[in-house]
Amino acid sequence: MIHLFQKPYREGAVVNGRYVIERQIGEGSYGVAYVARDEETKELVVLKQMKRTKRKKRRASFEREALILKKLDHPQIPKLYDSFDVQGTLHLVMEYIEGDTIETLIFDKNKTYDEKEAFSLLADVLRVVQYIHAHGIVHRDLRIPNIVFRDGIVYVLDFGLARFLSEKNERLFTLEQRLRRNIDVKSDIYALGHFLLFLLYSAYEPTADEEKSWEDELLLSEKARHVLRRMLQIDRPYASVESLARDVAMIQ
Repeated sequence: MIHLFQKPYREGAVVNGRYVIERQIGEGSYGVAYVARDEETKELVVLKQMKRTKRKKRRASFEREALILKKLDHPQIPKLYDSFDVQGTLHLVMEYIEGDTIETLIFDKNKTYDEKEAFSLLADVLRVVQYIHAHGIVHRDLRIPNIVFRDGIVYVLDFGLARFLSEKNERLFTLEQRLRRNIDVKSDIYALGHFLLFLLYSAYEPTADEEKSWEDELLLSEKARHVLRRMLQIDRPYASVESLARDVAMIQ
């Protein structure tokens, strides 16, 4: 028999006698995320429901995410409000940060970033990532859907793949997996290199059908090109966000 709690919640469902589901906002391999209304505080929150398959691995991931969010106390990172278990299914309740993801801004609202704007936004993100790394944590999922922009402030969301730098690496099969998922600060820097490429390509207008590399397509200053090559580990990789931030500051 498949129980209701194993399925995604429907709008209006009350979870743990307190959280009223308003809408689903995301789904990953480990869980489903919703906007819910906290009946006690009357505020909107994000409720994350663990998927039941591969329960042991997913439970460990949820417990780690809760531990990481408890350790981090930063105004640009969502706070963990609550965690509970409903019939073997873990749930996390987090601060709801309403705003536009960078993905929404670029693809739905046609926002474009020139070189100066792109590096300025990257500098804002780096300040948050520097705080994360200083607490012995690597995010490992710094993509445009996980960075929100609201009222001129950036927020870093979704710590579901985050790891403590003291943990051992998982088995990674491909070069891309190792570049993005190694438990190393360089993984976040590499991911932010691709984040920066998305920003820079937002203002790019192709002049030919032939697809070329970013170095051939994007008109960048030599300093910007140098920084991006190091972020993407084409040239000597940055060893820390601090050293990257110093170079980025010279471009703005």
